[in-house]
Amino acid sequence: MASIDISAIRKSYGHFPVLHGVDLTIRDGEFIVLVGPSGCGKSTLLRMIAGLEEVTSGEISIEGRRVNDLPPKDRDIAMVFQSYALYPHMTVADNMSYSLRLRKTGKERIAEIVASASAKLGLDALLQRRPKALSGGQRQRVAMGRAIVRQPKAFLFDEPLSNLDARLREQMRAEIKKLHKELGATSIYVTHDQIEAMTLADRIVAMHGGVVQQVGAPLDLYDRPANLFVAGFIGSPGMNFLEGHYVLEGGQASVRFANETSVAVELRKALASNSKVTLGIRPEHVVISSAGAIEAGVDLVEPTGFGIIMHLSVHGLPFKIFTLDRSVLSADRTIRVDFPISRLHLFDSEGQRVD
Repeated sequence: MASIDISAIRKSYGHFPVLHGVDLTIRDGEFIVLVGPSGCGKSTLLRMIAGLEEVTSGEISIEGRRVNDLPPKDRDIAMVFQSYALYPHMTVADNMSYSLRLRKTGKERIAEIVASASAKLGLDALLQRRPKALSGGQRQRVAMGRAIVRQPKAFLFDEPLSNLDARLREQMRAEIKKLHKELGATSIYVTHDQIEAMTLADRIVAMHGGVVQQVGAPLDLYDRPANLFVAGFIGSPGMNFLEGHYVLEGGQASVRFANETSVAVELRKALASNSKVTLGIRPEHVVISSAGAIEAGVDLVEPTGFGIIMHLSVHGLPFKIFTLDRSVLSADRTIRVDFPISRLHLFDSEGQRVD
């Protein structure tokens, strides 16, 4: 396997910039997930690593070797696409072994490699079937098997689960994670699904507007989002935001809202009193309390089985709570809530985290 270094990478289509100077080092054997909304540049970056898109400027190196001008076949990587891209006239075994046959690998060695990969993916009973006789999940496993048999330096996954239903996606996530642990392979995985990113990644690269917003372990992005974009994108349901002003009075700090209600917060040395801020709190951290400081109107209650999502209105803005307390199913039209001080996030007028 290999490390991958991405330095000052930019990509433009004509005069339209897509990536604005991406710097990233991927360690040998690491599982990196590029996550962000559609159009953020994550798939473009992946395709540039694969050699399927030209680099406008900057440098990509695999195992210390500059690959900007190398064709895809010479980069020693394997890619798993959103569309399975299987040959319909070939059996599973033939699809998996195709690249080996192109390399003139011996038949016995091909059989050995395919058998090993099919065993890892649970494909032994399907080797003589053709793609039309397979389910979506089975086809995706074949596409992964085709990548595995190449024994590449790195695996690239471009939204491989997006065509599968929710239950199958959950199953395939577990299989991909298990497979990564077995192979110890350097892997880069693109998705717009933050649940996939959180469950799969060693490190997440959150992207927006062609810019890397934050890089870190999944719980780092959840616990300490670098800015409003990451805070709102990571977590389900997403973080709640309320705008106000940071106020210092008698050595005590609070965020005061337009209706003159306020919430106590920890002191932030980087903020001057009366600075405009955005206060954030995750739905699962809000506390329902009859003595709560904030009044909220109840718009909708959604039982999910495991827990309950309450859609509220706070200061005229949409606000959500996630709770395990089923008594809220009979909640009044208004409730009162508290924001635990240790669970609050503050962002400055530029949308950047303030610690």
